[in-house]
Amino acid sequence: MTKDTGSAARPPYLRIVDEIRRRIADGELAPGDRVPSTRRIAEEWGVALATATKALTTLRLEGVVETRPRAGTVVARSASPAHDPRTAAPTPASPSATEPELTRERIVRTAIEIADAEGLSGLSMRGVAARLGVAAMSPYRYVSGKDELVLLMADAAYGDQGCPVDVPEGWRPRVETGVRTLWSLHRRHPWLAQLGPLTRPLLVPNLMVHGEWLLNALDGHGLDATTLFDIHVLLYSHVQGLAVHLEREAHAEAATGRSDQQWMDDHASDLRELTDSGRFPTFAKVVGSFADEGYDLRLDALLELGLKALLDGLTPTIEEGGGPAGTR
Repeated sequence: MTKDTGSAARPPYLRIVDEIRRRIADGELAPGDRVPSTRRIAEEWGVALATATKALTTLRLEGVVETRPRAGTVVARSASPAHDPRTAAPTPASPSATEPELTRERIVRTAIEIADAEGLSGLSMRGVAARLGVAAMSPYRYVSGKDELVLLMADAAYGDQGCPVDVPEGWRPRVETGVRTLWSLHRRHPWLAQLGPLTRPLLVPNLMVHGEWLLNALDGHGLDATTLFDIHVLLYSHVQGLAVHLEREAHAEAATGRSDQQWMDDHASDLRELTDSGRFPTFAKVVGSFADEGYDLRLDALLELGLKALLDGLTPTIEEGGGPAGTR
């Protein structure tokens, strides 16, 4: 009996392409459905992240899938299951044709696209090279490594949106504008909240632009330097503290394939056990009041609620130019 070695001889990334195309053709994946992430592909097929990235890049270049921010990689509306890549392997991009166009800006923007869609865990230098269609080592001519790349990404991301040219009057509207601008950027690039603790701040120019806005809004009220900077850090940490959950939720959904609502449904019996135990009467009373309409955890609303509470509490300190409340 002759052994069929055709499939085994096919490069691993193309075998992955074949399988994902089969799932689309058989209706297992419909337009708009999420396809496995690079990390999921690497785990399912036992390949490197670079190989998984190359497979998704091949499908993306063929128009079979597309990347949507925070949704990840999904089946494109124009995907044509009739085309079967098993009939012919895609022609790889010619390094001589593409590499002269490679720039640091393209590398950074491509890396941001990957991080926006798949989080920092899905980012690698090889993955960036695969997405750009260049040799694995080509990006190293422009960026020394992933650490430098992430710093460049952060600087570019914080530069995506600045505060308005027309400065609102009064310290409070200016602070609110600065905080909401930062929140908008973290909403657009949730991985920003994962980059480092407050004790090791990112020293990149475009983040400093936002810090300068907040410090300038608070300056001129007689606050000592320590109090002024503490308030600035507190406001930034409010944004970062909420934004960190954007990336965590996206990672959890990618890892489990379950949305936050589906996860809650899966754990309904656990919640019921806690509320029925009698040990937590206030918790049970509050949760019980959500029986009809449920509770929707809205990070945007929490941002505004926390911002109002912070500024209400800080107003006496700022406008009286004294030390922290309770110490005067």
